[in-house]
Amino acid sequence: MNAASPAPDSALPAPVGQDFFARSALDVARDLIGCTFLCDGAGGRIVETEAYRQDDPCCHGYRGQTARNAVLFGPPGHLYVYFTYGMHFCANTVCEEEGVAAGVLLRALEPEHDVEAMSARRGVREPRLIASGPARLAQALGIARQQNGLPVWEPPLAILPRPAGAAEPRLVATARIGVRGGDQKPWRFVAADSRFLSRPLPRGARG
Repeated sequence: MNAASPAPDSALPAPVGQDFFARSALDVARDLIGCTFLCDGAGGRIVETEAYRQDDPCCHGYRGQTARNAVLFGPPGHLYVYFTYGMHFCANTVCEEEGVAAGVLLRALEPEHDVEAMSARRGVREPRLIASGPARLAQALGIARQQNGLPVWEPPLAILPRPAGAAEPRLVATARIGVRGGDQKPWRFVAADSRFLSRPLPRGARG
């Protein structure tokens, strides 16, 4: 496995390495909450994720590998970017072993670094509207096809660990957004106390 590279800012901790992602997508999805995701120095704390695995009909790799989803089957720790509804990009971290389609969709983050650039890309000033949703997150960070397949531990990308000494976020698991029927697995993970979620928690889920 590749070692973590130095962080783009010497005041920040080193990014997590590839081993972090060579685990169950469910474990990675939980552990990413509270980490910081950066692209070219812009980003913030991850507050919402969703896990997808190859045996899940909602996973892009469910029907096998294609040219479009090949990154999802590749080495863990790379960014899988897909285009949806003919207008939006979404970013995922590839997980588990090479040859298995599994990933974590980055659904929302709290803007903390280079917020002005993120706000300008989104065309909004309200912090809660900058990256509260997977398409908003990708647009705010300038993520598109050119980032597809890049390792998340090397510039321009970085995923930083939770701050040392910080309290662990209070996690809540819910059904994934936009998934219906028998595929409603509780594979959406959120920082329950965050104001930056893509959608409020269901009634009674706050604990």
